[in-house]
Amino acid sequence: MNTSVALACVCAAGFATQASADDRTACRSEAAGAVTVRAVADGRTLTLTDGREVRLAGIQVPNDGENAVAARTALEKLVTGRDVRLLRMGPETDRYGRLTGGLAARDGPPIQLELLAKGHALVAGQAAAAGCAGAFRTAEKTARSAGLGVWGTAYYLTQDAGNPAQILAYRGRFAVVEGKVLSVRESGGTIYVNFGRRWTEDFTVTALKRSERTFADAGLELKKLEGRRVRIRGTVEERGGPWIEAMHPGQIEIVEQR
Repeated sequence: MNTSVALACVCAAGFATQASADDRTACRSEAAGAVTVRAVADGRTLTLTDGREVRLAGIQVPNDGENAVAARTALEKLVTGRDVRLLRMGPETDRYGRLTGGLAARDGPPIQLELLAKGHALVAGQAAAAGCAGAFRTAEKTARSAGLGVWGTAYYLTQDAGNPAQILAYRGRFAVVEGKVLSVRESGGTIYVNFGRRWTEDFTVTALKRSERTFADAGLELKKLEGRRVRIRGTVEERGGPWIEAMHPGQIEIVEQR
């Protein structure tokens, strides 16, 4: 594949500005050089001709089955034979040394938006770091409402926080869970957002006490979530019942106010 792309810088959006970022309908970027895409490995991973890998920021894609193939194919069609730019969004690289960013056709928005709107990807908890949380969620909602792509598959539907057994089926995998917060408690250096009365069995979200200010600055006061309906994104682990650790404010979305 000989697709020319121009390296770009994106205006950084810290967690402190997530509230305003959620209201935006577009993501911003600046061009800064040229590279070439050699191959597409999956729905969010590309290899450049200079050997560097690029991971599309702010999204998750299926890693097996027909949906994974569809995501990779969709990305190939979006970049093959087109003028596109590589947008560096949030941290420049991930812990494996791969570039993290987005792709955009000419002066258009990030290609992630099209992947999300067609149901080939889900919004990741780190989308806020890319400065595109609001736009990404709007695109995902479009696909979810229409049952497109992954949203037409039962496995990827939003899980009910009141059904811990079903959530545990996602252990070790990314999932989206929605439910009403029953209580918020603090113990030691951890804040527990509880969705049931039986902490050894029910779904729970945890956050480190030292991260509380980060969430508050992003407009999410964890201790005030009690009674609210929220949507959580992250990897499901098992600690008695199913559990997701919230490390980024973008993992928690309030979907119903009190």
